[in-house]
Amino acid sequence: MNFFEDMEIGARREIGAYTFTAEAIKKFAGKYDPQRFHLDEEAGRNSLFGGLAASGWHVGSVCMKMLVADGQRRVKEALARGEKVAVWGPSPGFRDLRWLRPVLAGDTISFSTGIESKRTSESRPGWGIVQTATGGVNQRGEQVYSIRATAFVPLRDVPA
Repeated sequence: MNFFEDMEIGARREIGAYTFTAEAIKKFAGKYDPQRFHLDEEAGRNSLFGGLAASGWHVGSVCMKMLVADGQRRVKEALARGEKVAVWGPSPGFRDLRWLRPVLAGDTISFSTGIESKRTSESRPGWGIVQTATGGVNQRGEQVYSIRATAFVPLRDVPA
């Protein structure tokens, strides 16, 4: 992972795509969000969604999986090049979570993330705070999901 100094405001990257199958939608919903329009095709068709819809929590969980996998891939690549890798701190939270359009069975969502802002932490020397905007777009180019998240990112050059 990058150090704070390596991160540029406005930088964006694709993090992966996922196709939401009816089976996966029902399996997730059965465990975590058992509402009828997530579990039954006919109930989904008769709902405002117009089809079997993935839970928004399912979409967010897939996005998180893509973020983690992208980070792991980038760490492997950096280590293979002999670079020092930053170990990020926790996230103090997120905001502006939006489920903008339904994700229906058969939809493929492509996720991307970008850096919106960054600043050094006043209370935690050696750390920066980075805000990202992450989102998902379906195969028709429609944005279906967005979230803003914040993370603590270590500085490479810690002030004395």
